Formats: sequence, structure tokens, C-alpha cells
Amino acid sequence: MAFVLITGAEGFTGRHLITRLAAEGHELHGLVHREGAPIDGLAGQHVADLRDPAAMTALVAAVRPERVVHLAGIAFVAHDDVRALYETNVLGTRNLLHALAALAQPPAAVMLASSANVYGNRREGVLTEDLPPAPANDYGVTKMACEHLAGVYADRLPIITVRPFNYTGRGQAGQFVVPKIIAHARARQTVIELGNIGVARDFSDVRAVVDAYARLLVEPAAIGGLFNVCSGVARPLSEIIGLVEQLAGIRFEVRVNPAAVRADEVRSLCGSRARLEAVIGALETPTIEETLAWMLDE
Repeated sequence: MAFVLITGAEGFTGRHLITRLAAEGHELHGLVHREGAPIDGLAGQHVADLRDPAAMTALVAAVRPERVVHLAGIAFVAHDDVRALYETNVLGTRNLLHALAALAQPPAAVMLASSANVYGNRREGVLTEDLPPAPANDYGVTKMACEHLAGVYADRLPIITVRPFNYTGRGQAGQFVVPKIIAHARARQTVIELGNIGVARDFSDVRAVVDAYARLLVEPAAIGGLFNVCSGVARPLSEIIGLVEQLAGIRFEVRVNPAAVRADEVRSLCGSRARLEAVIGALETPTIEETLAWMLDE
């Protein structure tokens, strides 16, 4: 058992990770951005702003975590407040790392959630961690900056960096494309407006993602590593739509909204999880059909 601090505890990934780690008996403390209902599984729920260095110093001094999972940040690629995106994702990460490095007893592991968006706009091939990053949007740039921060603090903190590809599941915000499709199917709304449905994404189930995170967090060989977290299969969004239609017994009329088509859209993302599985063993990942059925039955 370990004392674990999870930033972004109220978020989609945070809640699923809390469920997983609580079942393993860890004492969990969560950083949340604002007051809210108690989150099941947390021994302590702490309100603080990542952008406030003093608040981060006070938080980590109070919790003195043995392990940390940094999930907090703005995760929506099309977020329209660029200043908030950079301040939260980059400065917030720097404030947290600086506070952790100042502890008399640093954590045994600090996991930073980067993103596959750092790879940028590559048309073909399976992406490995050895490829040079080339982010194509502001979100990807912020995540690349966080990876550089990990390098700055690597001599003071045992950092594990993960690059999750797209993933989905119950509880994901409706602004993301798969939950939006699922919500329309559940409501039997046959007309749906989307952006570019020709893009292909490597979709994982959130349960597989938090399984990978939980196993990396306690694996000594993961320290200092950089790991894709992915399914290894890129699926066009049009295929996801078709699968939801089959599962829900519905036929969509898809209308492409030009305002939702981004000029900096990454056309295809498909990752290799070979390095990840070499360290933690094979991942048992639900099929995309199982994930979509799980979401439809919520």
C-alpha cells in the first residue's frame, strides 16, 4: 500500500484510476480544482489551483505522497482559451514538479500524463516512442513542453511519462466525439453534427488505460521511461459510427459541421505498445465493440 496523490481526481481518467487503486488498498489523496461532492475512494480531497506555486507547495507538504499521478490539465484539443491551456498544462506541471522536488523525502514515482498529440500529423505507420515529436496544435505543444519539464526534473524526481492515445468509456465528457455519438444513440437522435469523420484514431478503453497506469506506478523498471498507452489499432471515425449504429439499432444522418473541422487536425494516430508491454506485461484490452456496448448500457 502507498500514499498516492492524484491530480485531476474529479476528471474522467482520475475517477476510473481511483476505483482501480482503491481496490488495491492504496491510500488516495485527490487534487481537485473546485469544491464538489466527495469522490468515492479518496482518503483526502484537496482543492487547489495548479497555477498557484504556493498552493502546490502547501499541498504536497501536507500530503507527503509516496507516489503521484499527474492527470490534471486541459485535455480538450479544441479548447478556445489558449492562455489557460498553456498556464494550466505547462506552468501547472512545473509548479507541481518543483514542489515535489523540494520535499525532504521525494515520492518513489511520479507519473506525468503527456499525449500522443506530441507526434503531430503523420499520415502512415505505427508510432513508436523513438520518433521525433512534431506537435501540430497548441495542446500537443503544451504536452511536449511537459515532457521537457520531466527532463529538467529527472535528476531530482523518479518520473514516468505516458503518452496515451485516444481512449473513451463511461463518464467521459460529451464534448468528446465518442460520448457524443453514444449520447445521440441513447436518445435515439438520428441527426448528428460532427467534424471530420475521415480521421483515424487509436481508441482504447479507459479501463485498459488505468490498468497500464496502475501497473507502471509500482514497477521500478518504469522509472525514467516514456511509454505509449494505446490499442495498436487505428480506426476511422466513420467505422466507430457504424459500430454504434449496429449496437444500438439506429441509423445516423451525419452532417459535417465546417466549424468543427480543424485546420490543424491530426489525420491518423496509431501507436505501438511494445515498449509498455515489455515492462509491465500484456495488457488485457476490451475490444472497441465491448467498450461501445459498455457505454451504451450506462
